Amino acid sequence: MEANLTLTFSLIIMLGIAAQWLAWRMHIPAIVLLLMAGFATGPVLGWLNPAQDFGQVLPPLIGLSVAIILFEGGLNLQWHEYKEAGVDVKRLVSLGLLLTWTLSTAAAHFIGGLSWPIATLFGAISVVTGPTVLMPLLKHARLQRHTAALLKWEGIINDPLGALLAILVFEYWTVWYWTIESPEHGLLTVLGNLSLSLLVATGSGIGLGYLLSWAFHREHVPEFLKSPVMLGAVLLLYVAVNGVQEEAGLLAVTVAGVVVANQRLRNIEELRRFKQYITLVLVSVVFIVLTANIELEVLANLDWRSLALLGTVIFLVRPLSVYLSTLGTGMKWQEKLLIAWIAPRGIVAASMAGLLAFPLTHQGFGGADQLLPLVFALIATTVILHGLTIEWLGRLLGLASRNPSGILIVGATPWSIELARLLKELGVPVIVNDTSWHHLRPARMSNLKIYRGQILSETAESSLELHEISHVLAVTANDAYNALVCTRFAPELGQNQVFQLPSLSASKQEDKTLARTVRGRIAFDESTQYEDFMRLYYHGWEFRKTQLTEAYTYQDYLQDHQQETLLIAVVTQHGQVMFYPLVDLDSLQTGDIVISFGPSDLENKSEKHRKIPNRN
Repeated sequence: MEANLTLTFSLIIMLGIAAQWLAWRMHIPAIVLLLMAGFATGPVLGWLNPAQDFGQVLPPLIGLSVAIILFEGGLNLQWHEYKEAGVDVKRLVSLGLLLTWTLSTAAAHFIGGLSWPIATLFGAISVVTGPTVLMPLLKHARLQRHTAALLKWEGIINDPLGALLAILVFEYWTVWYWTIESPEHGLLTVLGNLSLSLLVATGSGIGLGYLLSWAFHREHVPEFLKSPVMLGAVLLLYVAVNGVQEEAGLLAVTVAGVVVANQRLRNIEELRRFKQYITLVLVSVVFIVLTANIELEVLANLDWRSLALLGTVIFLVRPLSVYLSTLGTGMKWQEKLLIAWIAPRGIVAASMAGLLAFPLTHQGFGGADQLLPLVFALIATTVILHGLTIEWLGRLLGLASRNPSGILIVGATPWSIELARLLKELGVPVIVNDTSWHHLRPARMSNLKIYRGQILSETAESSLELHEISHVLAVTANDAYNALVCTRFAPELGQNQVFQLPSLSASKQEDKTLARTVRGRIAFDESTQYEDFMRLYYHGWEFRKTQLTEAYTYQDYLQDHQQETLLIAVVTQHGQVMFYPLVDLDSLQTGDIVISFGPSDLENKSEKHRKIPNRN
């Protein structure tokens, strides 16, 4: 038995990670493949049967996993984002939540044919728009900061509130409604318990958040123990608050995450990365487990009324709730349209349905056996529809980058501004950053997008739009600062997407160079430093663009390439940018453009073969 459980758990983890990797390679939301993997290995092939394999361990395992996932979501919420989208978020998680619950309940009863107890519970679960789905989708879609903040805050706040609402509705129908003579009195009891739960969860979450921040600020916890201590404290908080009110622990851990995220801890990025790695594994495991736990016989219970209900919730209830709740907020119609469409349900909705459907069925509630398949059908439909359309719709509405291969150049020098001009001419989004208005003057005169200020500051994080940026090129005169910039952006963009100039010749002064673990990739070559670029530029060197054709291939270009010319980058025909040294030289194709830096009097043989088109 132990060997089988070990094999099953290992298989689930490997399937989850494989789905995440395949989704990355295919440029599609990972949650779609996770659902497919769980459904294929569970009800279709019968390889996994989580309810039987894990037994009574399954519910607490899911609960603890969801608690960690929500805490990690809270760690990603910044107050400056809330200030930007504050009124809109408040409306969406208050009036919008109430409207969604009411309209979904009515649709479930009158269209889906469910009894009022099951209809109200289905409506409560439908409120949840899971961050476990939204966060990967937002990262994939590269939406504008304000739009992404709206969806992120709504999803993370709605998750625990929706779970708490579902629990209270469940308790009302299963306990108070049958034990109290007056249902109205039972409703008052529910509202009282809801208020108590919100107070206890919020208070304990704030308390733990400040306690952790105080202990970390005062160095009462060593660096190597901060992440483990935080993880243990979150699990303890979840269990303790759940002892007061079931599932109120989800709200408590979310609040704790938000508090910790906004205490300006020096190592907050390291704490976030630790939680992100854990969350990625947990999301993969939980989604596969829950999907594999569905039975084909249960899905067969869905009929045309169920399909009509799902269509009503997705295409009518959500848009109407968003429209009514955001009236008078000043939200752009493009944002309203996108938010009205994007509402994928996730792990919390699935776990709530799995947790509550079983006791409802045993207590004899009519239609309780339809709750689980309806919720999972809603999850699958919204994940697939919204996951596959968020990027397309975001671009159509002008809320997402059309070319996510933009360059952030840190350091405004004459030659870096000239490179930025050429990249912009080729249709590549460019932002030039420097702390000096004087250094940025040539960039402003060239109509380049600039950011004047400290790129590592909190102000930059809250005000600079980076949804189009995929590469960072740090080219200041300060080698250590360049390395710090690359270290800051590497977790977000990827280690292979952050570049800096070489500090010193590794062959001559290896003992004075920065360690590879604390700097970005060396751009262009190992020997051309900041001083070299400045000297060569003032000696008349300039940037050139050379387009590859069938008659003039990359091999031809390399044969004509002079040793004194420095290869800079390749801009593909699809607008993607690759800086030298290239990882894959065989990937260059007809239509790609090679950017080089060389003497102005050097003849470029390729100019005889083509005229470079403008890509603006």
